Amino acid sequence: MARLSDWVQYGRFAIGLRGFLQEKISLEEARAIVQRRLQGREENFLRVLEQGVFGYSKSPYLPLLRRARCEYGDVRDSVRRRGLEPALRELREAGVSVTFEQFKGREPIECDGKTYPVHPRSFDNPFLRHSYYGETGGTTGPGTRVAFDLESIADRVPLRILAREAHGILETPEAIWRGILPNMVGIGSLLGGAKMGKVPIRWFTPLIWEDRRSSLKCRIANDWIIRLGRLYGEPFPDPEPVRFEEAAIIARWLEKTVKQRGSCKLSTYASMSLRLAVAALDEGIDLTGAVLSCGGEPPTETKVNTMRKTGARVIPSYHVSEIGAAGLACAKPIDCNDQHFMKDHLALLQYPRLVPGTKIEVPAFNFTTLLPSARKILLNVEIDDYGTVETRSCGCLLEEYGFTEHLRHIRSFRKLTGEGMCLVGSEMERILEKTLPERFGGSPLDYQLVEEEDERGFTRLFIVISPHVKIENEEAVVQTVLDNLAKGSESADGARATWAQGKTLRVRRSEPTWTAQGKLMPLHLLKLAPKKEGPADTQPGKEP
Repeated sequence: MARLSDWVQYGRFAIGLRGFLQEKISLEEARAIVQRRLQGREENFLRVLEQGVFGYSKSPYLPLLRRARCEYGDVRDSVRRRGLEPALRELREAGVSVTFEQFKGREPIECDGKTYPVHPRSFDNPFLRHSYYGETGGTTGPGTRVAFDLESIADRVPLRILAREAHGILETPEAIWRGILPNMVGIGSLLGGAKMGKVPIRWFTPLIWEDRRSSLKCRIANDWIIRLGRLYGEPFPDPEPVRFEEAAIIARWLEKTVKQRGSCKLSTYASMSLRLAVAALDEGIDLTGAVLSCGGEPPTETKVNTMRKTGARVIPSYHVSEIGAAGLACAKPIDCNDQHFMKDHLALLQYPRLVPGTKIEVPAFNFTTLLPSARKILLNVEIDDYGTVETRSCGCLLEEYGFTEHLRHIRSFRKLTGEGMCLVGSEMERILEKTLPERFGGSPLDYQLVEEEDERGFTRLFIVISPHVKIENEEAVVQTVLDNLAKGSESADGARATWAQGKTLRVRRSEPTWTAQGKLMPLHLLKLAPKKEGPADTQPGKEP
């Protein structure tokens, strides 16, 4: 039955793709679409709430709403009387919210003494036409399946167009350095580019099929979509393997393309952009005129300054796999990661959240999706990110279009990142607390994973091991972690292949860091407190 379902989805996708590719979205249409969304935020939200939540008996939000004694009419009246964000805050304070772990299907929803198991697909939009499925890029546990629907892709294109217009790169040719399926960003870039009449001219990929445990279905789907697009008249490029240590190949190509065409944009993750920049600096390659569009992890000052030394412009973005663009870079930024909040399709609340194992409180982001075409329905969903939200006049085009809120100092308070891959909890904690002690000795208290940025700006993940654990071959520790990630989900295997290439995992012999409350967190994030806050609550010899 599963194979039959796959063939049905592929068939529907093939039929829908022709019309999708034929109906381009122009700049004028993009402006009109976004303006309609901004003007209709409240009604769009109420439509999704009525049909996708209250009208769907399996919605994971229903137990929370029943506990809050809240019916659809109550929310509707609150929205119309007070406004969207105040109504959402009222729901949040009444307990209508979902944690990151629940959203990922790793923890059940507890409500009124009852347990409601959830799966990642529990949050799928029940009325969205599913064409095919990709998988999120993180190793935050078993891979989350995300409905990859043409309607959703089309709804993301207007923002891409306006962002390019704001930065003056609407006609700039683009290349991508992205993964292949089940990582859906590469294929999504081709389809989104085609919808706006700007198909990427080259597709570089850091991984090939042999690098990871890819299913035959993913291989066939990746090639089939490319061939189908070409059949319908789009010049979809084949993915070309370029590993991390070969980043100079792309740097040289960028330099040549800029000379030939005046400019060129490369879309990839922040750490991969940094690798390219380092390779360009080492070989004396001039990237003046090139644009590095990067996301996947916070673009720190060190990373951005290194990229800029090549002559390239750096344009960061803030995307979440399940919801798309949460933030797009300000064209007149006041720091290296100044984003306009995309409120045409999202609502955002900040709500106090204690970082697990510490006394540090952060203003956690809680997102709500507004469009009926959203892949996932989010209602005050916490995604483990926090930062500064401010209304500020910057004078760029995105502000003129109505995006007046800015997001800055965006960080995760539980996820570790490396080369655009994220992880938290389950799979990595099992390796740290069970696999490594069983293989090398010691106890779970002797192992920890710490994220740090090195002197060149690369994000490194250090496996911290207490010195009293006798280990003759530290490389064996790294290999054991990689081998065990390979046995996990497809996402974990993808991270394993990426981190092996980037030599992201390192071993450090020192005592693991304990929190001020005397707890050892297997996954440890440094510098959790926002920049504007004072020193974190610590004890001598301990870090938050």
